[in-house]
Parts: sequence; structure tokens; C-alpha cells
Amino acid sequence: MNLLNLIRWKNLLMIAIVQLLVKYALFPAFTIDTTLNPLHFFLLVFATLCIAAGGYIINDIYDLETDAVNKPNKVIVGKKTSENSANKLYILFTFIGVCLGFYLSHKVGRPPFFGLFVIIAASLYVYASYLKQIAVAGNIIISILVALSLLIVGIFELIPAMTIQNENVQSTMLEVLTDFAIFAFLINFIREIVKDIQDVDGDHKAGMQTLPILFGKARTSKVTMVLTIITILIILYYISTFLYMHLEAIAYFLIAVVGPLIYIVIKMFTAENNAHFKHISFMLKIVMVTGMLSMLLYRLIF
Repeated sequence: MNLLNLIRWKNLLMIAIVQLLVKYALFPAFTIDTTLNPLHFFLLVFATLCIAAGGYIINDIYDLETDAVNKPNKVIVGKKTSENSANKLYILFTFIGVCLGFYLSHKVGRPPFFGLFVIIAASLYVYASYLKQIAVAGNIIISILVALSLLIVGIFELIPAMTIQNENVQSTMLEVLTDFAIFAFLINFIREIVKDIQDVDGDHKAGMQTLPILFGKARTSKVTMVLTIITILIILYYISTFLYMHLEAIAYFLIAVVGPLIYIVIKMFTAENNAHFKHISFMLKIVMVTGMLSMLLYRLIF
């Protein structure tokens, strides 16, 4: 159980479910050609999860000081698992993920794709060891990596199967997937800043320069509120431009995505303590889930 908590099994499960939704809910809604058979798709998901698990472990190793202040009851490295064991697990998971990436890249006939796995693994290490301490930079990097967990499915499934004949439909599918990746980036970026507000005490003790430390909790809360409003406007534009003929899709997005985001804006305006920001962080995670589940709609409307 300590290992499962160390690698954030709930977050890994969410990544796997989203990738499964892309493969088995979003793609079948369009007449497209894909590359990976079920076994190789499983290996792609497993490789992604291994690299993500390694990222969570190395992040915990570098966060020993801040976690001792921010969440002392949830500290695993140094208490339930030795730092040496955690380092070995980080190397093992990252090695497996990168090796599988090497195999899959050659299997689809696109060896340069291997670089994606190396870049993602290296970015997670640089984030944990350095970028996390820099205001906004760390938030942007981790949010880009979250978006890539969606895009990597399209990169391996759609691009190798692209021909002159199917280029238009394959490109359209990539654009739809990119829209979901942008949504994932925005929601995760906002949530990362909210988490920084929660962790301001431990981060300040560790000498970090996060946005709440530089601007203060109140101002940073207003920044997240503005970013959430911008996200709502982008979603409304998407609905009015691409889904205006599908009432069921409009109803779903308004109830399951836009509605909760409006609630989050209101809560941000009144948030004062860590309990409030923890609730906002949880609601943002819910919105991420409901947003990704909207992929199921495409089977109904197309």
C-alpha cells in the first residue's frame, strides 16, 4: 500500500482511463486509421504510467522538507520507505517507461518518437529538482506534461497511419485531441497554482519562489479566478462554434463542466484558508474528470 500511495495510484488510474477514452471512445467516433493493436496500446499506456510514477517518486524525494510542513501525515519517503529505496524505484519505473518507448517508437516505424519519452522523463526530473521552485515555470511544465499524456496517444496512433488519402480526417482528429489537451493544460495549470497556495508555508520554509510567495495568497487567488473565467469563455466559444447543433452535448458541457467552473470562481472569490483551497483543488480535479468523460459524447453525436 505504501508503494501504491508513493506512485499516486489514483492519479495513474485517471491517466490510464483518459488514454482508454481517447482510444476506445473518441477515435471510434471518427472514420480514422489507427496504428497500435491492443497489446501495443497497452504497452503505450504502461510506459506512460511508469514514467509518471517515476515522476511522482522523484518529486516526493525532493519535497521531503516542504511535505514535512505541508502534509506531515502523508509523508512516505523517509518514514515508510527509505530514500535509497525510493531512488531505486524512481530509476526502475523511469527505465521501464523509456525502454518501452524505445520499443514502441521502432514498432510504429518512427524512431524519433522515442525522444518524447526521454524529454518527458527528463522534464519530470528537472521539474522536481529545480523548476518547481520557480514561480509559474514549474506549473507550466507539469501542465504541458499532463496535456502530453493525451497527445501521445494521437502521436502514436494517428501520425504513423497518415496517408495522402486520409490526411484530412487524421488531422481533424488530431485537432480535436489537441482541444482536449488544451483543456487539460488549463485546468491542471489552475489547480497547480491552487496547490501552491495550499503549500505556501512549507514552500516558504524551503526557500521556493512560487506565485503565492511572491504575490501573496489573496492576489494569487484572484489570478486563478481570472484564469478560470478565461477557461469558461474558451469552453463557451468551443460549444458555440463546434457543438451548437448538438443539444445533448451543450447540456452536458454546461452542467458538468461550465457549471462547476462557475462554482469554483465563486469559491475562489471567498476562499480564505487551506480548507477552502483544498476544496477548490478537489473540484478542479472533478472538472478534469467530467471534461475528459465528454469524449463519450462523440460516439453519440457523430
